[in-house]
Formats: sequence, C-alpha cells, structure tokens
Amino acid sequence: MRASIQINTLLLIFLICSCAQEKKSKSITGMTKVEQIHKAVITIDTHDDINTGNFTDSLNYSSETQSQVHIPGMQKGGLDVAWFIVYTGQDSLNATGYAKAAANAEDKFSAIHRLVTTYAPNQIELALTANDVRRIWKSGKKVAMIGVENGYPIGENINNVEVFYNRGARYMSLAHNGHSQLSDSNTGEKDSVYLHNGLSDLGKQVIEKMNYYGMMIDISHPSKQAIRQMVEHSKAPVIASHSSARALCDHSRNLDDEQLQWVKESGGVVQTVAFSSYLNTEKHNNFFKAKDTLLRSIGAKNNIKVLDKYQMRALEFDDLQEYIKERKKLMSLAKEALKSLKKEVPPVSVSDLVDHIDYIKDKIGIDHVGVSSDFDGGGGIEGWSDASETLNVTKELVKRGYTQKEIEKIWGGNLLRVMEQVEALASDLQKIK
Repeated sequence: MRASIQINTLLLIFLICSCAQEKKSKSITGMTKVEQIHKAVITIDTHDDINTGNFTDSLNYSSETQSQVHIPGMQKGGLDVAWFIVYTGQDSLNATGYAKAAANAEDKFSAIHRLVTTYAPNQIELALTANDVRRIWKSGKKVAMIGVENGYPIGENINNVEVFYNRGARYMSLAHNGHSQLSDSNTGEKDSVYLHNGLSDLGKQVIEKMNYYGMMIDISHPSKQAIRQMVEHSKAPVIASHSSARALCDHSRNLDDEQLQWVKESGGVVQTVAFSSYLNTEKHNNFFKAKDTLLRSIGAKNNIKVLDKYQMRALEFDDLQEYIKERKKLMSLAKEALKSLKKEVPPVSVSDLVDHIDYIKDKIGIDHVGVSSDFDGGGGIEGWSDASETLNVTKELVKRGYTQKEIEKIWGGNLLRVMEQVEALASDLQKIK
C-alpha cells in the first residue's frame, strides 16, 4: 500500500514538473506550435512583382510602401525570401521592341540591386545560390532573389542569358501573355493561333544557355506544347514559379495532370499561386462582382472613384499612389459592409490555395509542390492579402495535418533542392566546355 502511495506521489510530482516546464517553455518562446514551425522553416515566395517607383531614396521597401510586399511586411508575416520579378510585357518582335524591353529589364535589375546595396543592406541581401539563401536566413536578414518574367528582353542575342545571369537572375520564363521570339504563350488557347508550335529554335538555344549558367526554367506562362518541349530539351529540372492545378480551376495559366506529371519527371516543382482567379474562377467572379457593386455605391456617396485593375495599371506611379490612398479610405468606409458581404459571397481564401497544394501533393508528391503569391502583380487572397499575413498559410497547412518536415518542403525546401540540382548541372557543363 505504502509503495503504491509513493508511486502515485512520484507520478503527481512528475506531472506537476512537466506542466511547469511546458508553461515555462511556452512563456520563453511566446509562440504557438504554428508560429514555432513557421519560424523554423525557410519561407520562400517565388513571385513578387515590383514597381521601380518604390525603389528610390525617399520611397523604398525599407519602409511600409503601398505595395503588398516590403521589408516591414515580410518581418511581420515571417516571409523570409521574396523573388523580385524583372517583368516585361510582350511587344513587337523587332529590334525596337527588344531594345525598349531590355531598357525596362535593366531598370528593374538596377532597382533591386539598389535595395540590397544602398537602401536596406542591413535588412535584406541578394542570394545567388541555394547556400546563399540558407546563410542569409541564418543571419536574420531577409533574402531577395531575382526572377525574369518573359525572356522577350534578351532579344535575339543568346549571350544576354549570361548578362541576365550576371545581374542576378536565377529563373526565367520564355514567354508571358503573348508569343515571344522564344516561345508560344498559354494565351494561344483563346484562338488556337501559335507562332512556333512550341519553342522556336532560338528558344531551344536559350534553354541550353540557361542550363549552362545555372538558371532555372520557368514554365508558368508558355503554351502546353512549349512546356512539353522545355521539359524534353532541358537537362535540369523545371519550375512553375506561379501556377496552380487545372483540375481544380480550368484556366490556361494552370497545369493539367499531364503537365504536372512532366514537372515530376523532370524533378521540378510547382509553386502554387495565391491568384484568386487561378484558384477558383467562379468564386472569384462572384465575389468581385458583388464587391465592385458595393464599392461603387459607397464610392459614389463619398466622391471616391473605383478603378479596375487595368485602369490602375495605366496610371503613372504618382497618380497610382494617390489612388491607392483614396482606395484605402474607401475600404475603411466599406469595412463593415464588406464583412457582411463575405459571409454571403465568400471570397477566394487561403483554404482554396491549400486545396491546390493538397491536389498537387496527392497527384505528384510532396517533393514537387511549393508556394507563391504573385503579390503586386494581381495576387492576393483572403487571409494572404500581403506579406504581413504569410503566417496564415502555415496555419492552414498545420490545420490540414501537414508535418513540419512537409511544410519545410512546401515553403522552400523543394525549391532549394531544384536550385541545387540546376547549380550542380551548370558546374558539370562548364567543366566540359
């Protein structure tokens, strides 16, 4: 009897100590399980557009600019790595068009370099390799990387691949919305009119150069036939920097099951994108129609204009900043009405994003799926509307039962693995020639 009492007493003491230790541990970290996981993994967003107006001495990402991504927002949301995008829209396939595009690309390269070398060198650093990402992350600084959206600016000179690589580009897509000199675009689905029936001969040479220098091939905007040829022609894994699953949302920017399989076979990764119309077009259209009607009504009563995304893109930078201020005022006035609207007409949310992650994981495996936002390029959903809300993606992943190891792969581990494979191939190819 006495032995039983002693055992029970010891068990009680053990439980009390364990609870005290648990409370002590939690008080020390001050973090929930989700926050601990989020902090422990490298969070990488592979697609963030930029406006060079936000890269000046007086206005830049070291402060809270009116963009969806800036350093304070990254710090608040725990976003570690942002791939800033050198984007050029499609124009005429001639010397004049190429020269204009090249100037635009250089303007954006220069802006990103100013951020990391002049405006905020103690807060953010440019990574050129997977090891750079890990080293900078461990230092506590944020990480900048550079991707090129549309190979159009390289013109007809394949040596410009090396120029872009030396400027820091570590992935590039060969087309955007419109056929380039290198590749057909997904937009050809609208009228079944294509320029190359996939890749041009120049496009194939560009892929060889990208393999040689160690630049990842991005398949997010090209046509299906072009994507097939890219996978076949590349010696390295490919990535989709911002695409989702076509089986869940039938949009030409998404990848169907056959394309997903191609990515898996290449060893690549699909960076599921938080672009609402690519996640659930019907839900997106229903909510934005209702939201637009509501905002226009409230705007008319308060003398505030409501512009669509195309009208906003047409504004000069200063005019855009003024409009954003007015829109924020409008959103504040509409805050309560929007809350009610969202209950009636749900917007596309983080849950929809993770539905696509679930699908791609189930279809081609946990090693081939990642995350991107397309912030400042049309991206942003309920729960992840800007970099400051990044933690919500991890919350949803934990809620769905993903382990820390799986979350680490999704948030950046898979992408870093592909980078390392691309780097290793480049090293081998350079030894041969």
